[in-house]
Amino acid sequence: MKKIDIQTWKRRHHFELFSKFEEPFFGVVVQIDCTKAYIKAKEKGASFFLYYLYRALKAVNQIKEFHYRILNNEVVVHDQVNVSTTINRANGTFGFGYFDYHTNEDIFIANAQKAIQEVQNTEGLIPSKPGNSEIHFSAIPWIDFSSLSHARSFTFPDSAPKISVGKVTEKDGAKTMPVAVHVHHGLADGYHVGQFVEKFQTLMNES
Repeated sequence: MKKIDIQTWKRRHHFELFSKFEEPFFGVVVQIDCTKAYIKAKEKGASFFLYYLYRALKAVNQIKEFHYRILNNEVVVHDQVNVSTTINRANGTFGFGYFDYHTNEDIFIANAQKAIQEVQNTEGLIPSKPGNSEIHFSAIPWIDFSSLSHARSFTFPDSAPKISVGKVTEKDGAKTMPVAVHVHHGLADGYHVGQFVEKFQTLMNES
């Protein structure tokens, strides 16, 4: 992690404007074609959740603007973006699971499976801290949503990108799922969200 010199940063004026807003986040919902990814995950006997989570995190790590965070009113940039994700428990609650991105998919999935098991065998929540390298990720596989909002405290200095994935539906042999992306507008714009969507879709289309 290193600190950004805001005075020479190309996003200085964007940051100064949007960081003053009570709600500096903006979000979009897009449909991602997951036909090939779903088939590939089933062929591998892999969790589809971890299959698409890995690809989402891989796409995020390729976009510098998703590495920025606000810490103590200053902008920092992380070398690597990791993930904090909701993990469902058998009793109907959820916990937060934390695991690091790894370029090796098998290692990432193995580490994620251990973290998931730990969360499912414990109680309580451990929210991430301001400025940490994680994105906030959640899966809502019961709902084919077309819009989405997040519970937020405006007094909490949050700047982490938030990605949520909904229910997989099928029409005419094609599977799709909604993906919501929310980012702090002082750190990223619609252009960068578009880059994420494009990269994520490309990774989901891998054969």
